Amino acid sequence: MSSYPPVAGPDPHEHPLLGELLSSLRARFHAAPCAALVYGSCLRSGNIYDGLLDIYLICDSYRSAYRSSLPAAANWLLPPNVYYAEQPGPAAGEGNRTLRAKVTVISLRDFRRGCSGSWFESYIWGRFAQPTHLLYARDAAVRADIERALLNAGHTLLCRALPALPDEGTLAALWEQALALSYATELRTERSGRAGELVREAHDFYAAVTRRHAGAIGHGFHLVEGPGGTTYVSAPSATSRRIAKLSWALRRAQGKLLSILRLLKGLFTFDGGLDYIAWKLERHSGETIEIPDKVRRAPLLHLWGFFWGLYKRGIFR
Repeated sequence: MSSYPPVAGPDPHEHPLLGELLSSLRARFHAAPCAALVYGSCLRSGNIYDGLLDIYLICDSYRSAYRSSLPAAANWLLPPNVYYAEQPGPAAGEGNRTLRAKVTVISLRDFRRGCSGSWFESYIWGRFAQPTHLLYARDAAVRADIERALLNAGHTLLCRALPALPDEGTLAALWEQALALSYATELRTERSGRAGELVREAHDFYAAVTRRHAGAIGHGFHLVEGPGGTTYVSAPSATSRRIAKLSWALRRAQGKLLSILRLLKGLFTFDGGLDYIAWKLERHSGETIEIPDKVRRAPLLHLWGFFWGLYKRGIFR
């Protein structure tokens, strides 16, 4: 039985638009989704209408999710694929809302692998070490499978991060620094200190995950209960520290390249992809982002210079 900490989230029965959106997504991907997850800012705020709701669709396979070989191949070669979806309210007028979502598609096999130590890149296990709400599961077996994978994500992040962190500290510092390592492998726009905010907002969740894995992390890791709270102590070997330092450097180089490739792929799968990129960058950086006409006309040709200009402005790192 899974011991994944409970994470409160939206209920499709309480939010009819969410239920309708899930139904339309199951139809859009030919009944292949066996589970749906919610994570990110809308989950943390509790307002699913605030921006884009981050939904991960876990599918039986890419072949079953698509009727075309091209998107299936793209999803398989560089998972995941990202799409836009919205569910308008039943009537116009005051109080009407439209639910908008960023929908990420990945196979159950890749999700399990991505949460495990067999996946070098931190793209999946770094994300899903954070609080995640299981929105839908086809049956109890799928639910248990997903919850095991989510638990494994936290275990993987701790195991990979610990040799790169101080030998002792608070649980908050442990997770803040571990998440910061994962963040640094992507083109992120979050302001400095964002990882610390995430940990403070879900301290009980991270404490529960740490206690769940404490005996299996290795590196001499153990928890110490004291009057000031719970702290950790570890003793990674010198070899483990050298390997961790090299591994995270490789992840940073690999992850930033793959982030660019995923953004380019998203231009073809995400309706209004350029506007989404601008919205995302503005939301996290607080800076105004304008897409030049030449980028809209020929994104593959001019996007590189546009990204380089944003990088020099410090919009992302």
